[in-house]
Amino acid sequence: MVKNTLLARHQAHIARWAPIPLRLIVGFGFMQHGVAKLSRGPDAFASILQALGVPAPQFMAWATILVEVLGGLAIILGVFVALVSVPMAALLLVAVFTVHLPYGFSSIKLVSVTAAGPQFGPPGYECSLLYLAGLATLVLGGSGPLTIDGLSRWIRR
Repeated sequence: MVKNTLLARHQAHIARWAPIPLRLIVGFGFMQHGVAKLSRGPDAFASILQALGVPAPQFMAWATILVEVLGGLAIILGVFVALVSVPMAALLLVAVFTVHLPYGFSSIKLVSVTAAGPQFGPPGYECSLLYLAGLATLVLGGSGPLTIDGLSRWIRR
């Protein structure tokens, strides 16, 4: 009985750290996508949005970039996670329904292997669902330790 209690305490102590790698990969992934759009130029992304029929493509390009970069940073730092997850989830859902859905679930579609290397087809919605699951897990299960939100609560005590 004592052994089981100690094991349960140990597992609970370790489990509280589980959100940290999730925050890091989800936050970094979003930031990377935003920085990639920024480095190619917001006008290039606005052209893609215009071709998809998105209204106000220039505004939406900048809004998307800001949500991805600032939202990703907020997730990494563990600040306002529930709040920033809403526009981040909205971006993912728009991407699923406007771009990825026709290509099915799988995000990796090996078309062929040539002398230049593997050739891939368009990605499905698998990665978007993984990001949505990650955001939902952080919102519902908490951001874990080492967060700005946790630090601000600790300071207010």
